[in-house]
Amino acid sequence: MKKPPLLWTNVLFFSLSFLAAITLVPWYGFEYGYTATHWIAFVGCMFYAGMSITAGYHRLWAHKAYDAHPAIQVFFAFGGAFALQNSALHWSSDHRIHHGQVDDPIKDPYAATRGFWYSHIGWMLRDYQGESYGDYSNARDLQRNKIVMWQHKHYLKLVLLTNIGIPLALGLMLGDVLGMLLLAGVLRLVLSQHFTFFINSLAHIWGKRPYTEKNTARDNGFLALLTYGEGYHNFHHIFASDYRNGIRWYHYDPTKWMIRGLSYLGLASKLKRTPVERIEKAKAETLLNKTKVTLAKLPLAQDKLTLLQQEYDLLLKKLQHFCAVQKQVLETKKHAMLEQCEQSALLKQYQELEQAWQAQKQAWLALNSRLLKGATS
Repeated sequence: MKKPPLLWTNVLFFSLSFLAAITLVPWYGFEYGYTATHWIAFVGCMFYAGMSITAGYHRLWAHKAYDAHPAIQVFFAFGGAFALQNSALHWSSDHRIHHGQVDDPIKDPYAATRGFWYSHIGWMLRDYQGESYGDYSNARDLQRNKIVMWQHKHYLKLVLLTNIGIPLALGLMLGDVLGMLLLAGVLRLVLSQHFTFFINSLAHIWGKRPYTEKNTARDNGFLALLTYGEGYHNFHHIFASDYRNGIRWYHYDPTKWMIRGLSYLGLASKLKRTPVERIEKAKAETLLNKTKVTLAKLPLAQDKLTLLQQEYDLLLKKLQHFCAVQKQVLETKKHAMLEQCEQSALLKQYQELEQAWQAQKQAWLALNSRLLKGATS
């Protein structure tokens, strides 16, 4: 099969920017040096560009995980141009196709099933989209967004304004224009782009799949450090409309924290969260299927499979009871519907069901561990 023609503008841009980052940036550092102020500006620019993609392009516009005030949308529109990853309309349209056709080697724009290089950057070096480039029929909602369409219309102007203007302004303030153009301009651009590209490539190759094994997306805490929380990719691919990627309090997800912070200020609203019941059910079902596949290879495995299914059914039953009472507790707190004594009884029931569910969850995990260990010993 004949390969599509090279997109020479992209090839030259990615090649020359990378070459400048690994030669000119260190040369200037050795020759003249970078101060702490240089590096602070660099980190600030990295976060502005990166989180404009994660909080803006990705969670706000591609997945509609929350609503944002127009001022925040403008902030993200400039930051997205600063990141230089195409307009919000085009990026979101491609990303929606990726989620709908994930891993399809033809339909998924950056399918990981075609290898690391293709999913990381190769898909942008040739004209794989052909005549479909610019078909935004899956993003009609964004075409009604005046800010998104303004950015799309003036994208190239905004790219030049931000990628030259921001480092230039910082350089004039610091008294070192060239150093800032190299550090906050070139190095920041190359790193922020490749860190984002890691989500298309590494996050589909390296990590765990606790929520679903129906696609290649992985959870990887290390990648979350480089991608402002986007490394929890297995969770994201099954619960894409959740404004969080890292759902635990200790998960590094500054994008989640930023969105929540904006909501406290009245600048973000309608934050979508996946119910605990759906999350825990997905994890339990994934583990069930994994254990079943392993046990099915063994002789006389039917008794173990029956026990496993019974424990799974019991886990779901206790989870459902707990979540039903949890919902009642939240409603009573919200509307103050019950008297104090009734609230006390409800809270006691809630705590008892939570303990019962957690105990069953530990028993479920121990059973799977014991059966898997026995199957491999």
